Amino acid sequence: MTAPRQTLPSQLATELRRENRAIAAEIIREIRAQVPEFSRPLAGKFGAGIQQGVETALEEFADLVAGAEPGGPERLKVYRALGRGELTEGRSLDALQAAYRLGARVAWRRYARVVRRAGVSTEVVAALAEAVFAHIDEVAAASVQGYVEAQADQAGSLGRARLQLLHLLVGGAEPAALAAPAARADWPLPTELVCVALGPAQPQPGAPDGPLGAGGGRERLPAAALADFEAAEPFLLLPDPAALLDDERVRQVLRGRGAVIGPAVPLDAAADSLRWARSVRARLPRPGPVEPVDCSARLAELLLIGDEPLVRLVGARRLAPLEGLTAKQAERLAATLLAWLQAGRGSAPEVAARLGVHPQTARQRLHQVQRLFGAALSDPDARFELEVALRYRRLTDGQSD
Repeated sequence: MTAPRQTLPSQLATELRRENRAIAAEIIREIRAQVPEFSRPLAGKFGAGIQQGVETALEEFADLVAGAEPGGPERLKVYRALGRGELTEGRSLDALQAAYRLGARVAWRRYARVVRRAGVSTEVVAALAEAVFAHIDEVAAASVQGYVEAQADQAGSLGRARLQLLHLLVGGAEPAALAAPAARADWPLPTELVCVALGPAQPQPGAPDGPLGAGGGRERLPAAALADFEAAEPFLLLPDPAALLDDERVRQVLRGRGAVIGPAVPLDAAADSLRWARSVRARLPRPGPVEPVDCSARLAELLLIGDEPLVRLVGARRLAPLEGLTAKQAERLAATLLAWLQAGRGSAPEVAARLGVHPQTARQRLHQVQRLFGAALSDPDARFELEVALRYRRLTDGQSD
């Protein structure tokens, strides 16, 4: 299909060029008068960009009418730069697009006078109008491209800054060292946060095929969430835990990943929240539960696995009386002793209720426990160590508290 400019007489370009300086001045006046975002003085880099964009568009159009071949993508860099500039200025493209439409109307109004003086045919007038607006469409499209490219660059830069901040937080950096990285990441430092340990993503019923996106789910999270899905052990950091943990976008990303939510902690304890979450997650069956596990309900478990060699040492000493029994006998008496301790040294009926057995059975087992453990049952420190050892035994047997 023949482009409109190709049907125009090339000598018309000379007449258009004579008007370009005046047209450029009028376009800029009109833009400042009618587009509020551009009403300020066109000074500095901002003003130079607008001035250059208008003059370049007019000169380039005259060259095209003269028969010059359109250049490659490089010739559009002025307009891409204008699009980038709008993002830098914190604006959408609406103002720039309005300026382009206004500029096209002003240019066409002035060009129409030129062609009327030249006495050209109606067909030429129509072709010129079409060529003007086709040229503006191309220029505007280049600015959109520049804007989108700038957004991508900004997102990449911001993403890198946020990833760096995330690793500073979980690396135990001092709060004073976080202010500048947080500013670069556009991330207000919270007073409280949680870390979430994750496993690999699992397919969800009804979810689209394929991975969760290049970010492994990053695009689904609220902007305040920090995430590293590419780490050997993926994890999230969530400020304002009460709000974000109820956010369905967060819940969707956590679901099906064997997620463990660490306890809520102050800013300077982020590393602890992640360490505790990972400790609990290491004990979950694989691939892990579909719904997240909340460490806030398992603080006693965290305490027990905080120093396992020491807890095992306590168990070896305090539970030695069970060693001469069969595995089944030891299991029954361990459960009976733990139930008795947890009931506050309760009666046989109380222990029976906890174990789901007949009170007489509980009474017989309690007598056995008394014979095996003797004076230790009257010592508060020994009772505490016994409960620690028994809770850890149950934990490592895969039973829940």
